[in-house]
Amino acid sequence: MDPAKISLRPVSEADMAILLELYGSSRAQELAMVPWTPEQKKAFIEMQFRAQQSHYQAEYPRAEHSMICLDGVPVGRVYLDRHAEEFHILDITVLPQQRNAGTGSFVLRQIMKEATGSGKPVRIYVETFNPSLRLFERLGFVRAQQTGIHFVMKWTPEQ
Repeated sequence: MDPAKISLRPVSEADMAILLELYGSSRAQELAMVPWTPEQKKAFIEMQFRAQQSHYQAEYPRAEHSMICLDGVPVGRVYLDRHAEEFHILDITVLPQQRNAGTGSFVLRQIMKEATGSGKPVRIYVETFNPSLRLFERLGFVRAQQTGIHFVMKWTPEQ
């Protein structure tokens, strides 16, 4: 992966379709286990996506919502809330066909670099069954606690 091809830009209204696709891709594994019709799955994903968007806006109004682009084409999203005491990654998702190519790792390392410059830790909630758990651990995140089906993963810059 050529890092020069990866960029971030603010989310816009024109991104709603790709954001919905990204959200749906993050739920594909669990939806494969339910006996719903494609229409029911689509309705569920749309409802959950709207709920997530509303939750993020209400709980993290200052968070930065960015599209991850590869050669200018959106391939992912990252939502980052920069608190006074830490950086909280609300979400990072890359399209399935772009996963395991280094795009997510690059974006995470950039966040970690910025956090290091600010002297702040980075936190993210990751489902216990999410394959990206290995990525976070490889980058030095540790399991700080477990809440239900989520691990609170935390990375602290070296002092």
